[in-house]
Amino acid sequence: MQTILGAGGAIGKKLAKELTAYTKEIRLVSRNPKAINPDDQLMKADLTVAGDVDRAVAGSEIVYLTVGVEYSAKAWQQKWPLIMRNVLDSCICHQVKLVFFDNVYTYDRNHLGNMTEETPVRPSSKKGEVRNQVVNMLLDEMNSGRITAVIARAADFIGPANSVLIEMVYKNFTKGKKANWFSQVDKVHSFTHTDDAARGTAILGNTPDAYGEVWHLPTSDERITGKEWIALFAGEMNVAPKYSTLPDWMLALLGLFVPVLKELKEMAYQYDRDYFFDSSKFNRRFNYVPIRAEEGIRELVKSLKAEN
Repeated sequence: MQTILGAGGAIGKKLAKELTAYTKEIRLVSRNPKAINPDDQLMKADLTVAGDVDRAVAGSEIVYLTVGVEYSAKAWQQKWPLIMRNVLDSCICHQVKLVFFDNVYTYDRNHLGNMTEETPVRPSSKKGEVRNQVVNMLLDEMNSGRITAVIARAADFIGPANSVLIEMVYKNFTKGKKANWFSQVDKVHSFTHTDDAARGTAILGNTPDAYGEVWHLPTSDERITGKEWIALFAGEMNVAPKYSTLPDWMLALLGLFVPVLKELKEMAYQYDRDYFFDSSKFNRRFNYVPIRAEEGIRELVKSLKAEN
């Protein structure tokens, strides 16, 4: 049995499909789980409730923690440590392997230009501090030998999810507006395709000697700037690649009306400098070729158009 905690999100749904290459027994756990594969086991659970988590983990061989918490520093502070503690306790109790789907919020902002698994950790945001707290909780248990686990990290997403590329580029173009970008449009910014992220997570979970380490999930090694991402979308959508940038002070102002922009303000540093995510360790180990940017944008625009 392989179990996905947080199966309703963009990664959880795709991961459920990828796991069919390794097992027929897949348990999907969320507040309102929906089957992805014909034989999926569905279980409702609140991951902040220890009993719910224990019920979900019991009987599993591998657990994937891919849950998404409301994008709010306050919500993260309240829920993430509790979720991680519940998951760790249950995995330890039932001797279950854990795959933790992580992001790059813990990395030192001065080292984003070439992020590897060895990049210094020094969070500079409230959400980054929470992420660091829960990662350290996991590392403490891994180092003690009480749990077998692996950390799988991704950059920002490109795919059919609530990503910067969709919210600020694609949707604006569909409305006849200019694309928006944060801070500086001439800086490199990596995006991990959700298909690669899910496939890479499944590979790591089912590779025994990958455990005990941090892995960057497969991401194209193209060094593409914000302006170039916008141009790729414009080309696929047959519109002019017009854009405007949102300075940090404007995020604070707009945050009075659009709460998510207020939450993004503390993360704006990721856009005022090069942000390059190096997954060469994974690519070499598994002989993996990530989806190229142009192909990813082409398929994304095609799928989004089909939905409308």
